[in-house]
Amino acid sequence: MARTFTGGKLVLASHNPGKLKEIAELLAPYQVEIVSAGALGLPEPEETETTFIGNARLKAVAAATASGLPALADDSGLEVMALGRDPGIYSARWAGPNKDFGYAMGRVLDLLKEKTDRSARFVSALALAWPDGHCDEFEGDVWGEIVDAPRGARGFGYDPIFRPTGYDVTFGEMEPTKKHEMSHRAVAFRLFVDSCFRR
Repeated sequence: MARTFTGGKLVLASHNPGKLKEIAELLAPYQVEIVSAGALGLPEPEETETTFIGNARLKAVAAATASGLPALADDSGLEVMALGRDPGIYSARWAGPNKDFGYAMGRVLDLLKEKTDRSARFVSALALAWPDGHCDEFEGDVWGEIVDAPRGARGFGYDPIFRPTGYDVTFGEMEPTKKHEMSHRAVAFRLFVDSCFRR
């Protein structure tokens, strides 16, 4: 059974501004005092695991150990079926050292030019770790397809080329409040909140 988070400070173990903003917005209703790993001067650990959950756990445990506070980490990415589920756990690395997701999206679109299967899914793995080593893990996903060209300037990462199933807009075009209701991160967060914020 997951350990209940009873309040106080929570470290968000990410240095990604877009991800930090989205996670902070999802946590806003729970009166959590949020501090980012970057604000604490914590380094980004090398992501050496082979799964989203593994990398989320690695980051959460590192931040909790270094800060002495509970830490929440997210590892997420885009899996494109016709590309053997790439970029997958390497989604951020495809953007290069400058985090150029325009380049990363272009790379995905170039590789899909001769493919008929455009199906893809976004995955979000969350890990909540405590300084004593306890860690709870949650995973959510959302399926959709890759569109022909980037659309919209909302969201971050690969959002402008991903259209979720049942919608006619990409995550890059979608209103943030709508995305927060149904995204891969929202699914993982519902599991996290239901387990760790019991009343």
